[in-house]
Amino acid sequence: MATQKVTFSLPKALMAQFARQVPPRQRSRYVAEALAAKLQARTRLLARACEIANRSRQIQLLERDLDALRDELAEPWNEPASR
Repeated sequence: MATQKVTFSLPKALMAQFARQVPPRQRSRYVAEALAAKLQARTRLLARACEIANRSRQIQLLERDLDALRDELAEPWNEPASR
């Protein structure tokens, strides 16, 4: 797997705890795994929020109203130029 070096800042107390608990040769892998887990959790939360929103009656009505718009009304620049 290709890697890329990055630089970021951490609170001193967090970095001290990290340095105490994770051996130097395991730190990159530890951070990568922790970041991957956090991003996966965020993706799951977003998907769940979308599922809940899609069940909302208000959202369904809004989508119906938007779907009912004719393309010509939604995109007036497609109108032929008047002479």
